[in-house]
Amino acid sequence: MITLQEFHQDFLQSVLSDADSRGLMKPQAFFENICEELVRTGDLTNNYTAAEYIKTGIEVHGYDFDEERKILSVLVHQFFQEDDITTLTKTQINTKINRLKSFLRKCTQGLYRDMEETSDAYSMAYNIYRYKINNEINKFRLVILTDGKATRNLIEIPTEVLEEVHTEFRVIDIEYIYKIYLSEQNNNQLEVEIDLPCLEIKTTSDEYQSYLTVVSGNQLVDIYEQYGQKLFEQNVRTFLQFKGGVNKGIRNTIEYKPEMFFAYNNGITATASDVELDGAGHITKITNFQIVNGGQTTSAIYAAKKNSKLDVFNVSVQMKLSVVKDKDKQNDFVSKISEYANTQNKVNKSDFFSNSPFHKEMKNYSKRNWVSTVGGSQRRTHWFYERVRGEYLNEQAYLSKAEKTKFQLEHPKQQLLDKTFLSKSENAWLQKPEIVSRGAQYSFSAFADYITNWLEKDNLAITESYFKDAVARVILFRSVEKLVSQANWYDNGFRAQTVAYTVSYLSSLIEKTGQFLNFNLIWEEQKLPTNLIDPINIISKAIYDEITDPPEGSANVAQWCKKTSCWETIKQLELGVVIDSKLLMDKDEKKYINKEDKKDKKLDSGIELQIIVVNIDREVWHNLFLYYKKYESTSSISFTQLDILEKMAKGYLTPPSEKQSKILYQLFQKASDEGAIA
Repeated sequence: MITLQEFHQDFLQSVLSDADSRGLMKPQAFFENICEELVRTGDLTNNYTAAEYIKTGIEVHGYDFDEERKILSVLVHQFFQEDDITTLTKTQINTKINRLKSFLRKCTQGLYRDMEETSDAYSMAYNIYRYKINNEINKFRLVILTDGKATRNLIEIPTEVLEEVHTEFRVIDIEYIYKIYLSEQNNNQLEVEIDLPCLEIKTTSDEYQSYLTVVSGNQLVDIYEQYGQKLFEQNVRTFLQFKGGVNKGIRNTIEYKPEMFFAYNNGITATASDVELDGAGHITKITNFQIVNGGQTTSAIYAAKKNSKLDVFNVSVQMKLSVVKDKDKQNDFVSKISEYANTQNKVNKSDFFSNSPFHKEMKNYSKRNWVSTVGGSQRRTHWFYERVRGEYLNEQAYLSKAEKTKFQLEHPKQQLLDKTFLSKSENAWLQKPEIVSRGAQYSFSAFADYITNWLEKDNLAITESYFKDAVARVILFRSVEKLVSQANWYDNGFRAQTVAYTVSYLSSLIEKTGQFLNFNLIWEEQKLPTNLIDPINIISKAIYDEITDPPEGSANVAQWCKKTSCWETIKQLELGVVIDSKLLMDKDEKKYINKEDKKDKKLDSGIELQIIVVNIDREVWHNLFLYYKKYESTSSISFTQLDILEKMAKGYLTPPSEKQSKILYQLFQKASDEGAIA
């Protein structure tokens, strides 16, 4: 088990590595790292924005607005960056809170009028002022972020009323982030205390136990008020607001026929790892409570009460609650429930991206491909693809000191390939800078769409060359970040937008030549070619000047950069930049590489499928044959397929050919998807 001290060291190294490889100030890297953790857990939304503003008596480093719950969070950090965990004192906490209070008061009085319009801080102050005068804020949340540790009695700070708004205070310290890590390794111990009458559904399955119950509207509002997006970590949806017909119907039912809600609404499907019942057969506690279908219903009821001020006392919601007994199968079980239950509105296949073969293939290539020795080093290394947050650290949990040292040398921290960051670099090269500018999670969702569609058209798309090129694009993105940060014209604002638009412009510029950037040059050297640096400096300066002078009527720079029209404007810039032909490859060369790559992958895939099929127990094949034989008339299985399956079940194929293995594996997957096998 990783200790708090070890986790702190790993987290600190992540921050320092980010700062070095991306040209960030260390406090900036700390702020981004900790905020991304909080977005994943639902403590912050995708709207969070870094924006530093420090004056006498004022200190703030960013803000976040939860549009649904109407919670405005202002964020300040205390980054100690010490090897040992430092204590955050009561005096430091009080000082930070008072500075945040002062900032909020001044924002509501129109502080933005005295600020430079091209700064991140101006956008922050202006938006806070706008939210307040439009009465869009139900709660202020003042948050201190720190890599230190606050004693428990200092974290509980009484709530107040500030500028006529209910205000609460939070300290997010290293121990809080550590507990997130631990909970993820133990399937998120989220416990809900509740009193629900229930009917236990008898089942012969040893995988789960189900209950039918009814949740009142007020109970659902209280649960969502406390836990927010944490309830939906495994839900394939996000709340769609009152735009779709389903949600309009929910709102109308609540307002005009609340007593009919139970009859009209499909209710909620939820999972848990455990429940506690009292003597009367009521559920009193739900552990690891997750709403996997019914996110719209939950959010709509909450919005109806909080935003529309509707009475939800008479609203009753049916809930099917499945308790997954086998913790190792929980994620797969939940995924299938999500997929089968989510049929009310269209759900994109990319919403199930966590189960995409993309991740497995990227992981395999990251393990197989060594990075060339560079900079005089004799040690070869790997890029570590982290499919699940915390995987890099978790793989070291039970290693000896010598083994851990070896692991870290072979997988240096700066070569951690984070899937969220990967989505930013890929989207930028795909010429979607406005998507990148909307935030990391939004960018990841768009990337999932792209990959899912690509794999549907070409199941051999993720090749070894793609992996190497993707790593090269990460290196390119980081290098541009560093160049912008170090530029003498850079004024510490809108760096993220400048970088995304610079990479997209470079991609567009090369595309117009009819050629392709030779990413292998970056992969081999693990750095940007020197003859690409000057063009990037010219492009980034021009883009910074352009985006920080938005057209009349645009709210601010940040909002302008999120619009497709911004990219259309940037794309038309004529900068006179010429890319060295030595960095490019022509269409025929690119086509040849892709063709050879797919040929190699077909061979690898065929061998891998044979191994998988041979390692499946013969009893499983026997049961599969009986299943398909029973439903032969309705299962769309051909005589040839059934014959191959029967021979495999009887042990006549030793081993099956690549073609037979492919057929057998497809039948196995189909039966698995239909729930015929565990």
